[in-house]
This record gives sequence, structure tokens and C-alpha cells, in this order.
Amino acid sequence: MTNIFENRPGIHAEASNAGNFARRTTQEWQALDAAHHIHPFSDMGSLNKAGSRVITKAEGVYLWDSEGNKIIDGMAGLWCVNVGYGRKELAEVAYKQMLELPYYNTFFKTTHPPVIELSKLLAEVAPEGFEHFFYCNSGSEGNDTVLRIVHQYWSAVGKPAKKYVISRKNGYHGSTIAGASLGGMGYMHEQMPSQVTNIVHINQPYWFGEGEDMSSDEFGLKRAQELEAKILELGAENVAAFIGEPFQGAGGVIFPPATYWPEIQRICRKYDILLCADEVIGGFGRTGEWFAHQHFGFEPDTLTMAKGLTSGYMPMGAVGINKKVAEALINAGDFNHGLTYSGHPVAAAVAVANIKILREGGVIDNVKNVTGPYFQQSLREALADNPLVGEVAGVGLVAGMQLTQDKATRKRFANGGEIGLQCRDHCFASNLIMRATGDRMLLSPPLVITKSEIDEMVGKAKYCLDLTAKELGML
Repeated sequence: MTNIFENRPGIHAEASNAGNFARRTTQEWQALDAAHHIHPFSDMGSLNKAGSRVITKAEGVYLWDSEGNKIIDGMAGLWCVNVGYGRKELAEVAYKQMLELPYYNTFFKTTHPPVIELSKLLAEVAPEGFEHFFYCNSGSEGNDTVLRIVHQYWSAVGKPAKKYVISRKNGYHGSTIAGASLGGMGYMHEQMPSQVTNIVHINQPYWFGEGEDMSSDEFGLKRAQELEAKILELGAENVAAFIGEPFQGAGGVIFPPATYWPEIQRICRKYDILLCADEVIGGFGRTGEWFAHQHFGFEPDTLTMAKGLTSGYMPMGAVGINKKVAEALINAGDFNHGLTYSGHPVAAAVAVANIKILREGGVIDNVKNVTGPYFQQSLREALADNPLVGEVAGVGLVAGMQLTQDKATRKRFANGGEIGLQCRDHCFASNLIMRATGDRMLLSPPLVITKSEIDEMVGKAKYCLDLTAKELGML
């Protein structure tokens, strides 16, 4: 059979037409995209002039665009494609579920087998004490849900005055009104004057950028103790919860000092406030543990999940609730919160199949014991002599690389964000997806990446960082 893509300009010869979409050139797709599509977190004027990269196919850890370029995906989509692209078993599960029960809601005293089985499976892989789960469509909605759970809990136990939720500057908890209010990214707040009340922020545990002359451990304690100071300022009787990512993802893959989380947990327990872990990025194996908080050794009261829950194959989020909180909610009457697609049967079926791949295929154990250590060592060795890279932070299959003017003194560039984008442009041209967040470069590949693929990814990352350093006159 003749390949209809063969010899046609701007079309990857291997790109299929599985979605039955019109076959177009890259330029035609770009023009339509510019005419009708508003992208997330984008300057649309600049993007439309340059034209979007059109991704047409994916397999394993690779993407292909409409020009035939093979790209290694160092970000697993948006931190989510944990089991890699092209998993036929997930597609088949979705197809079968769509034929049997494509949709029904979980309102009105109703449930269905996929969401029941998913809840049972999550109770098996989640830390001890997490046996109840509420479902939504994304991490943003998950953190909206956490706010409602927190307030419902304190009302149920007779302490309705506990309303303040404390979060961190440069934390990211989604882009809904509530999620962005929880997050501590100023540019999102400036865009959104209407914010959720009773949310306050403390400083982030970013030792490289803000630790000055303190040791890492001293700085970790100091930043954790800001939580205690804020609680005392507000009155412990008025504080409901503290929420944080075990490591800051979108904020730059910032790993806190070892002293940080134990002190945060001690303070939360001392003043009787809930400890909420945002595991949207860290969950489902990213650090070599099922959940990133297990790597840091603390015990939260709620877990926000999404992304790796379905490996991005279906939109789904969830909130895990520990026994103490769940029992209070169950006995508190109506919980007036829900979404049309809470516990969607197709998403739930895919999540079950995805979690079984992670568990029964030994994916997470492999990250912890084989590919994670290999990636961390390879990256550090490759970048050790690059004066532009001040630190490599991370564990498992996630890493943040700090761009710095002088690594010995941890002096950062005044225009570090511009340099990050400069490096990202080299990555783009080199067919590597490596994200720039300000003056930090990020990698978080699919968990199924092999050692040889790690070598390729690290090699390309080194090339792009070396090229950036040379342009700055540092190499």
C-alpha cells in the first residue's frame, strides 16, 4: 500500500492518521493553530509568528514532529508520561471500557467497578493510613479539593475558626483560582486580582539561591521555622493546614535541605495543623518511591495526585485522605464538592492498568536501584567541569541544574531567566526536551528510560549547556 505521507513536504513519513484528522503540511497546521488555539502559559503573539512545533507521534521516550525530527522527551510530557508513550495495553483498556461503560457519574448514591477497583489499588500502593480517595480531573482541581477537605475537617471536629492555609513562595499548586492562590508565583497573582482568602505564604527552602553564608542544614531549619513564626503570628487556633510539594517542581526542581521536612512535620504536629503534600509531580515513582514524601521521610495528612496516576493517557486527579481526616469527613454529613467527571470510568480503568504496569513491571524499583542512580551520576559527571552549572539537584529520575555566574560563590546571573531560555533554544534545536524555569534547567524523563537513552539525553544536555557557556565566554 502506498504511504500517503511519502514525499509530501512537511509531513513525517511515519506519522499515522489514527485520529482521522485532515492530512496537512506543517505550515497548514501552524496557520490553523495560530488562527484558533490559545496555548497555556504562552506569549501568543510571539508564538504565532514563530509557529508551534507540531508533534505527530510518540513511542517510548521519543516524540516525532511533523518535519520528521526525532526528539528525546526529557520532561515526560509535563512530568506525567511515567510508563512512556505507545503503551498499547492502556489504549486497549480505554477502548474496552468505552464500549462497556464510557461514562457515568459518581453522584446520587452511584458508583461503578473501575473507580472501586482503582480506590482499592491506590489503598495498596499509598502509604499506610491512606484508604480513602476523592477523584477529579487534574492536580489543580485536586488542590482545590484539598482546600475544601481541610475546611470541612476542621468544621467537623468543632474548630471552624481554623481557616488559614500556609503555603510557600515559588511553590506551584495549579492554575485555577484556588490553585494559583495556594501557589507562590507572583506573576500568576498579578494576573489574577481575585484570590482565595486566608492563604498566606512563607519563604521557600532554596539554599543555593537564598542560603547566603549558612550551611544547607542551618538554612533548612531556618526556613522551616518560618512556618512556626507564621503560625504564632496568625494564632494556632486560626491555622488549618500547611501545603507543600516535597520538592518544588515547576519552581525549578528545588530539593530542600535534609533538615527541612522533619522540622516542618514537628511544627505541624505541635500546633495541630494538617500537613498536605502536593504529589502531583512527585507521585508514582519519580524519586524511586511511590510518593516523593517517602524519600524525604515525613507523613502527610492528604496527598494530591495526578499526572503519573494515568501516565497522562487520560486526564485524572485524586486526593488521598488519611484515616483521621477521612473519618471526620464521613461523619460530617454532606461534602458539597464534586465534578461531572469525578472518578470517570475510562480514566479509572486506565489508572488501574497504569499502576499495575508500575508495580508488576518493577518500574519504580528499577528507578530506585538502577536507572535513577545511573542518571544522577551520569548527569553530575557530565556537567562537573561546566562553570555555568552551579549545582545538580535531584534523585531518581528528576533533576534541576542551576545556571550560575560563579559556582564557587553561588552568584547567580541578573538575567538568569534569559540565559535559561537561551539554553532551552539550543535544546529545541538539538531535539531534546529540557525545560527552563528561570535560571534552572530541568529534566524529568519517562520512568521507563533505559541506560542507553539516558546516555543520549545527558549527552545532549551537556552539549546544550556547554554551548550556552561558550556563548557567555565561560568555556
